[in-house]
Amino acid sequence: MATIHDDDERLLARIGYKQELRREFNKWSTVSYAISILGVLGSVPATFGVPLESGGPATVVWAWFTGSCMAMCIASSVAELVSAYPTAGGMYFVTKHVVPEEHVAVWAWIIGWCNFLGQAAGVASLAYTISQMILATAVMNSKFEDGEYSYTPNSLQTVLLAILVLCIFGTVCSLTTRNLHQTIMWFAPINILASISICVALLLLTPNKQSASWVFGHVTDGSGWGSRGFSFLLGFLSVAWVMTDYDGTTHMSEETHDAAVRGPVAIRAAILVSGIVGWMLNVTFCFCVTDIDEILASPTGLPAAQIFLNAGGRVGGTIMFFFVILVQVFTGCSAMLANARMAYAFARDEAFPFSSFWSSINKHTGTPVNAVWLVVIFCGCLNLIGIGSDQTIIAIFNVTAPALDISYIAVIVAHRVYEHRVKFIEGPYTMGRWSKPVNAIAVTWVVFISVVLFFPAKRPVTPENFNYAICVAGFIGLFSMTWWFVGARKKYTGPRTRDIIDMLPAEDPDDILAFSDTYSP
Repeated sequence: MATIHDDDERLLARIGYKQELRREFNKWSTVSYAISILGVLGSVPATFGVPLESGGPATVVWAWFTGSCMAMCIASSVAELVSAYPTAGGMYFVTKHVVPEEHVAVWAWIIGWCNFLGQAAGVASLAYTISQMILATAVMNSKFEDGEYSYTPNSLQTVLLAILVLCIFGTVCSLTTRNLHQTIMWFAPINILASISICVALLLLTPNKQSASWVFGHVTDGSGWGSRGFSFLLGFLSVAWVMTDYDGTTHMSEETHDAAVRGPVAIRAAILVSGIVGWMLNVTFCFCVTDIDEILASPTGLPAAQIFLNAGGRVGGTIMFFFVILVQVFTGCSAMLANARMAYAFARDEAFPFSSFWSSINKHTGTPVNAVWLVVIFCGCLNLIGIGSDQTIIAIFNVTAPALDISYIAVIVAHRVYEHRVKFIEGPYTMGRWSKPVNAIAVTWVVFISVVLFFPAKRPVTPENFNYAICVAGFIGLFSMTWWFVGARKKYTGPRTRDIIDMLPAEDPDDILAFSDTYSP
């Protein structure tokens, strides 16, 4: 009798990996995880000031709406590919099955590093923004005299608190898969219910709310580029930063029952729910911007914090902000979990120094704990940069969305370019005849918005407001390709799958071979 009993393990074996992680996630915890990794209640307040300052309230509202629609196209394209090959590597592993064999190594190397570094930048930025939010709450509750608060946080305090937050993420992500499943089940309900409650509270408590015509129709040129249209485009930074990491759910595939179906469903459901809830939050915040100059110049450092303070005072504002911070912690834990599983998958394929150590499974938890703390250490090092340079740390964070989205569309483009040369077995989720048009929209949008997001947000351009994200992206690209040509290409061969027979007793391979011949993943 074969040692692999259920279809999930048989599918993983057909793909070429042995089941090492425990499958404890069900459809509800998978959907909750997908929603929590976007975490709109935490991320929207953190980024609300960017589109408001660059293009006014209508930019906030319509940039989010447009960006959410485009995010659905990207997410649907990702879901279709990972449905066929549901592994902890996500889109990185799919690369092996969409490009010719002779090109797999270099493609997988580039996609893997873009994905890993993009996720790491996202995790680091989440810890940093949580630190900013906690300190903003401290500012809100400090003594207020002569129009100023008595407490002003400095860069060192922000960074040290961010590193502490990363350690909290790491502790949560080191739990067993069953404990993670039980914990994550609560992430999405708290996110959604708290979002609705805060919107109601703000609309009831805020005096002198703005008119609908101002919220939905007022666009400004806050960027100084001399064009309201271009200022509107710069407002996409918020939705691009929040609505990304679509393949985060797929990194949990080896811990999810029926991952080939539930993963894609969760990804699309998360975009739909998060798009609606995020739009509701943005519209509500815009109605509550009683004085745009006051909000943007808030001594708390976050315009959303000032909105909460204006509506609920210190007590009410702190309570509302507590739930924002809580949901942002949920998002950080979810993002680190995806990043750690990506690190585990990458190390499993010998892409890191000391790969065997980082890819090892802890015998007590049954999870890749070493990979979790690799991510904690790496993200902590990224945050240390914030002590010396605010602009550099912001630039690193701004790389998150382009790096992740480019890693997605590269695989999508490869799939279309090589589809006549490389056999691709479709999974349970497929868009059918809509696949190519949706792929085209996703690729076009990512290329377009990536160019926009690398522009300086303000003009005149100075060393203080220059968008150093393009420099960081260039350095990452140069470093990874130099590493490839110097030594990695001699050892790294891409995802290292094994023959399906090797994972079964030699005397009893019939069950799995029959399954392999008849099942389309």
